[in-house]
Amino acid sequence: MGLPKPRQSVAGTLGLVTVCLAPWFVTGCGIGSARKDAHEIKAQRIEREKTELMRDLQQARAENEQLAEQIQALSAIPRDKDANPYALTSIQITKYSNFYDKDDDGIREKFIVYFTPIDPEGDAFKASGTVNVQLWNLDNLNGQALLHQWQVEPDDLRSMWFDTLVSASYRLVFDAPAELDILANPLTVKVTFTDYLTGEIFRDQLAINPRLSP
Repeated sequence: MGLPKPRQSVAGTLGLVTVCLAPWFVTGCGIGSARKDAHEIKAQRIEREKTELMRDLQQARAENEQLAEQIQALSAIPRDKDANPYALTSIQITKYSNFYDKDDDGIREKFIVYFTPIDPEGDAFKASGTVNVQLWNLDNLNGQALLHQWQVEPDDLRSMWFDTLVSASYRLVFDAPAELDILANPLTVKVTFTDYLTGEIFRDQLAINPRLSP
C-alpha cells in the first residue's frame, strides 16, 4: 500500500505561478517604457523640425518683403537723367594707372587701375557696379592684341574706393600677368563699367607706357 502523495496548497501554487510570471511582467514593462521613450524622442524631433521650418518661412517672407520694397523704390526713380541726381554720365581712367614695383625689387608685379565715375555735375561719386578691365597691345597686329583681363564684382568694388584730399576714385590692384613682357610696348587699358542701379554701360580707355614711371 503506497503512501499518499502530499497535496500542494493553493497558496503554494499561486506563489509558484507568481514567481514564473514575474520575469515576463518585468520584461513587458521594459518594452513599453522603451517604446514610450522612442515616441517622445520622435515627437521632439518633429517639433524641432517644425520650429526650424517656421523660422525659415518667416525669414523668406521678410526677404520677399524687402525685395518688394526695393523694386518699388527702383521703379520710382526717374528715368530722365536730368531729373535723377544720382545718374552716372561717364567714367574716366586717371593717368596714374600703370604697373608698379610694390617692394622695390626692380620688378613691377602690380597693375593698378584708377578710374572715376562722373555724375551730371562732373563730380566723382561712389557708384556701384561691375567692372571689366582689359589690357591691350594695339600694336600687335600679328598676334593676340588682348593680353589679359580682370573682373570685379559690386561686393568687392565697394572696398576699393580711394579718397584723398584732392581726388576720389576707385583703385583696382591686380597681379601683373607673369607671362607677359609688359615693358615691350606701350599698352592700352580699357575699362567697362556696368552701373548696378540702371544697367547702363560706360567705357573708357587710356594708353600707358610701362617703361615710364607714373
